[in-house]
Amino acid sequence: MRLLGLDPGLRLTGWGVVEADRGRLRHVANGTIASDAGLETAARLVQLYDGVAQVIARHAPEAAAVEETFVNKNAATTLKLGLARGVVLLAPARAGLPVAEYPANLVKKSIVGAGHAGKEQIQAMVRHLLPGIAIDGPDAADALAVAICHAHHAATLARWRAVERAPRVPGP
Repeated sequence: MRLLGLDPGLRLTGWGVVEADRGRLRHVANGTIASDAGLETAARLVQLYDGVAQVIARHAPEAAAVEETFVNKNAATTLKLGLARGVVLLAPARAGLPVAEYPANLVKKSIVGAGHAGKEQIQAMVRHLLPGIAIDGPDAADALAVAICHAHHAATLARWRAVERAPRVPGP
């Protein structure tokens, strides 16, 4: 299954595409989408939407996962991040992809084993899990981590759903 991970930000949105097949991961591509800080917020959101839409068109993922926003001390920054996150959720949903959301701590715990891992630790583990790749910066590394997290959790979720759909045998 081809998965798109997204790390939303108004200035830079990271993206990463991986393929997960029977517990094995393969790097497809990664990068960042930058918005022009000189533009109004609405125009910057259009840039993010168009950038994510282009990544989807180019790499044809089957599902997407987005890192959840944490609340910042600065309310204006949190609001701008929320706007960017909304656009980053919208683009794959409009493309017909199922979109999962993961808290940052769960992504970090899934990749590094610790929920408060630093960006350097995330990058090191992403390089370990996807050997030989060139990562387009910390935002792309975070996005790849989201995709990897989704690969692990989606497999478990699919098994649970299969059990829930299985016919129930009446008890004694």
